[in-house]
Amino acid sequence: MPTTLPFKRVFITGGAGFIGSHLVDELCENNAEVIAYDNLNSGRIENIKAWLKNPEFSFIQEDLLKSEKTLSSSLSRCETIFHLAANPEVRIGSQNPKIHYEQNVTATFNLLEAIRKVDDVETLIFTSSSTVYGEPEEIPTPEDYAPLKPISIYGAAKLASEALIISYANTYGFNAVIYRLANIVGSRTQHGVILDFLNKLMKNPMKLEILGDGNQTKSYLDIKDCIDAMLLGGSKHRRKVEIYNVGSEDQVNVKEIADIVCREMNLESVKYVFTGGVDGGRGWKGDVKVMLLNIERLKKIGWKPTLSSCKAVRKAARSLWHQKKNIF
Repeated sequence: MPTTLPFKRVFITGGAGFIGSHLVDELCENNAEVIAYDNLNSGRIENIKAWLKNPEFSFIQEDLLKSEKTLSSSLSRCETIFHLAANPEVRIGSQNPKIHYEQNVTATFNLLEAIRKVDDVETLIFTSSSTVYGEPEEIPTPEDYAPLKPISIYGAAKLASEALIISYANTYGFNAVIYRLANIVGSRTQHGVILDFLNKLMKNPMKLEILGDGNQTKSYLDIKDCIDAMLLGGSKHRRKVEIYNVGSEDQVNVKEIADIVCREMNLESVKYVFTGGVDGGRGWKGDVKVMLLNIERLKKIGWKPTLSSCKAVRKAARSLWHQKKNIF
């Protein structure tokens, strides 16, 4: 991460969410003026409570789908926008695709329209997803891989948002940095396989249902590494539009994640029950079975992950389990 952050007045959509709140922490600790914008559907006010009395921080509880006037006025004098607001549940798209269309595509369009009208924004930084690649034939997958064929509604919505952002950046004169994220894990997360396993094992410590065949193999990245990548790429971009993959350099499969979670909970002899999944062992429709990103582009500007996939999963499992024990 840069030793001195170049961000002065920053606007963060989804600022009370998992990634957004960690970004708030880092920026506020480095004396940036931060506006967090969140409807609190999945974000939590507790995630940002440490900064609520900070004069350089402000929180706006609004929805990107409903508050055009508030959004435009909030963007005034903001040089940098981090657009993180989205529905992160990939599998919900197969049951209700409208959710991803509205909360990803429409929300992004509304934000872009506000940017166009205020004309103060220099850079928009967007968290996209590895799911835009679908099931690529090239592993690790580089940013210039083509054609992009997402197999989930979520991936399609992220790709559509990327296209809108690129076209608006070129048409209306601001810069864009797009991050295609691997699976980001850590404290405060409200979804994902680690939390799913913890919740199931708290209900029944003798048996664990695992969606799919357990061989789904993907890259997992610690939240701190993710924030460092986002800030570094956002401060060093040189072109009108930059696209970066953000992930670890290795993989871990779902069964191995189950083993890690069980060890962190000090559980032995847990019986694994695999659902078998759909379409050849996937956990759900649209679940990509194998994912590993080529991260050479970010490494060339000075970033690399500090934790492997297994270590990131272990750290997240330990943090989330500790949090749950304190609650219950």
